[in-house]
Amino acid sequence: MAAAQRSPEVLVESHELPVLRHGLVSSSSAEAYDTRKLDEGSREERPMAFSEADNGISVDSEQTPQQRRTELIRFLSLLYGFFLMGWQDGTTGPMLPTLRAYYRLGFAEITSLFILQCCGAAFGAFSIVFVLQRFGFGKVLVAGTLAHAVSMAVQSSAPPFPAFATCSFFIGWAQSVIGAAGNGYVASLQRDGSRKMGVLHAAYGLGAFAAPLVSTSFAAFTGRKFAFLYILTAGLGASGAALYTLIFRFKRIEVLLAETGEKLLHNESADVRSSTNTLAALRSILAVPLVHCMAIFAAIYVGVEITIGGWVVTFIIDERSGGPGAGYISAGFFGGLMLGRVLLLPLNSWVGERRVIFGYALLTIALDIVVWRVPSLVGNAVAVSFMGMLLGPWFPIVMRETGLLLPPSIVTGAIGYISGFGIIGGAVVPTITGVLASRFEIKVMPIVVLVMTSLMIFVWSCAAWTSRKFRGIKID
Repeated sequence: MAAAQRSPEVLVESHELPVLRHGLVSSSSAEAYDTRKLDEGSREERPMAFSEADNGISVDSEQTPQQRRTELIRFLSLLYGFFLMGWQDGTTGPMLPTLRAYYRLGFAEITSLFILQCCGAAFGAFSIVFVLQRFGFGKVLVAGTLAHAVSMAVQSSAPPFPAFATCSFFIGWAQSVIGAAGNGYVASLQRDGSRKMGVLHAAYGLGAFAAPLVSTSFAAFTGRKFAFLYILTAGLGASGAALYTLIFRFKRIEVLLAETGEKLLHNESADVRSSTNTLAALRSILAVPLVHCMAIFAAIYVGVEITIGGWVVTFIIDERSGGPGAGYISAGFFGGLMLGRVLLLPLNSWVGERRVIFGYALLTIALDIVVWRVPSLVGNAVAVSFMGMLLGPWFPIVMRETGLLLPPSIVTGAIGYISGFGIIGGAVVPTITGVLASRFEIKVMPIVVLVMTSLMIFVWSCAAWTSRKFRGIKID
């Protein structure tokens, strides 16, 4: 078969890939599959994205008990990393009023935290392909958690605000590379990938849920004692670095996959360090329009998520006369996010992962209007929690769809690119909210969420159209 002799990059750029009904690329000799099994999240029962000759991947029909244990341990360790990411984002909301008071800052000044985190995330997003291919999965993961721990240790001393804010750059970079590495690894797993991706991001939600429960107490401390929270966070980061050193041992992703029976047939270890191959991989990623649509969607989505979780406490205090316990509303939002990523999995499969996002978006807009127009503290708290539940499944769906639709040779890099853009959005949209709040007060927050959620509907529609135009995908 002529197509089987081409490189995956050539296949992507030539747009000559035959597709199945749900958008999965198949070789011309592929048999028919029950596509309903795909929605149930089993990658064992779905067709491979390419034939073996096209994608260079072979999945053993059975794993040994030792391989299953190894894969489980590695997956659980990644859950810890995503818990740490959620913990970091979940501390922001309750701590913002305290940081503003301690450093005597306005809305515009405090948003420099988001701006610098955005810069760090952008650096991580645009360098992730080079970093992963040059240093490998294991080293990047350890470096990310170490950078996070050191940044938290500096912030725990409550240094002058410029130094405190500068740490946000390294936090943004750390979040970017941890997220990219974890998403890329799980997306590369051929067994039960959908559920694992959902659980992975539920771990983020768990961390973001637990953080406000703890940080709300620290936010009530006087003087510099609030910074003790960052000592705890630094300890979490340091333990994560030790955990990843022990479990992944600085190994490259192809080696890790091979050890659990999901090995790459072509040996990347000898040639991925070449700058030529790195640039070729980056060009292959950037040549796919769908990647850019997913990246923009992820940026807006994470931006909305962090805007709600980060600014809702200030909104409740200023606009709904909430007390110090308003920090728990942020916990309610992230708790809903965590539950949505697990409890809504059956609904996602039943409705269809691509279609269900439109329904979730419309319901999110309705609840956001309640927060905006109904001056009820309790009503707003309930609405925010349900908004978290509805928003929960979106990012795992984006990661899962990316893993299914793209050639395996560029999946990890593409997911790193998309994840990095998500973290950039997680800094940009809250920054926009803060700048607007400095002029129009924090009451603008629900309006920003409304506009951004509407924009996500448009971008998701564009992604569907781009996929259909690019690969002949029929969304039904």
